[in-house]
Amino acid sequence: MKQKKVSFSHYLKYFPELELPITLGEETHHAFSQKNDPLPPLAIQQFILPLEKEEEEEDLIEYVPCFKIPKTDGFHAIVYWKAGLLNYQYMLVTYAPKGELIDTRVIAGTFSDGKSMTNSVATIEEDLMIYVVTGHSAHAEEVYDAGASTTIDLEILPDGSIINAIG
Repeated sequence: MKQKKVSFSHYLKYFPELELPITLGEETHHAFSQKNDPLPPLAIQQFILPLEKEEEEEDLIEYVPCFKIPKTDGFHAIVYWKAGLLNYQYMLVTYAPKGELIDTRVIAGTFSDGKSMTNSVATIEEDLMIYVVTGHSAHAEEVYDAGASTTIDLEILPDGSIINAIG
């Protein structure tokens, strides 16, 4: 018996192309989960699970298709949201035209180890620059210290690679 497969072009249809700039924050995934159709389990198994490195229990993880980045000649770039146990991530994935993986990177999200919380917000600009701001706080702290935030600039190159931007 032949195992069913989802075509790469069908998979991409779950990610509507949106105009940039886009900011991904703590609650942004709600809008995507209300507007976009959920990914079928077969698409998750075929296209997302091979990217996952963690040994989390699959049944405890939720995936939400967010969007496809426009005007990427020569590659496809998508963003999905992954919700695990105390770990919520926006994942940027780039693929070659026929679906071969080029690169993947966590670009925003919230993580807690039970003692402290890390929250990152990312803005993807029209020039494919990604600006990420990350803040940390202890659960006992009620006041967020903006001076303790860190920033990182990422860039999606013309070949689909995701790199730390220089300069």
